Amino acid sequence: MNTRTAARPNRSSLSKFALACLLWPALALAHVGQGDISGGFLAGVAHPVLGPDHVVAMVAVGMWGAQLGAPAIWVLPVTFPIVMAFGGALGGLGVPIPGIEIGIALSAIVLGGMIAIARRPPLWTAAIVVGVFAIFHGHAHGAELPESANAISYSVGFVAATGSLHALGILIGVANRWSAGAKVLRAVGGLIAACGFYFLTGHLIAG
Repeated sequence: MNTRTAARPNRSSLSKFALACLLWPALALAHVGQGDISGGFLAGVAHPVLGPDHVVAMVAVGMWGAQLGAPAIWVLPVTFPIVMAFGGALGGLGVPIPGIEIGIALSAIVLGGMIAIARRPPLWTAAIVVGVFAIFHGHAHGAELPESANAISYSVGFVAATGSLHALGILIGVANRWSAGAKVLRAVGGLIAACGFYFLTGHLIAG
């Protein structure tokens, strides 16, 4: 069996997963009251989307999963928001975790680097890497929960936004199916890692 072919994601499964993630915000919106939307949901959506350090790392999760192929293509994007929600609860409760911003910057460096060198670790290793960084991202979201926000709708918002960013990463990762696309994907991974170094340098200088 051609290992490269076996690693390619199933087009039907990929399309269904991406569609589900892209529709997640709309589905979540239908389950929160109108009063909760302005008080939490939109704030939760905005937090990761308006933070470039969050965006590049979350897109990288989807890209790396697509690059690794099934089952990583869905395991990694599912692992991240689940563990991130746990990290968000810790942040909301005020449980201290040192080096949150550095951890977020490192997530872009490591995940982007994995894509750039086309690293293919065992699935459990990849899931642990993604899960560890998800705690840092989730803690940052939870710690910045607005005082007037509804915690549940805010959490739904940032998890929904994260799912959409993962879906975007998966769609970009489809390029790995072609030789030229695989090279472009690795180049984008290198760019994400470079962004991570930029964020890390900024935090170290500011600190």
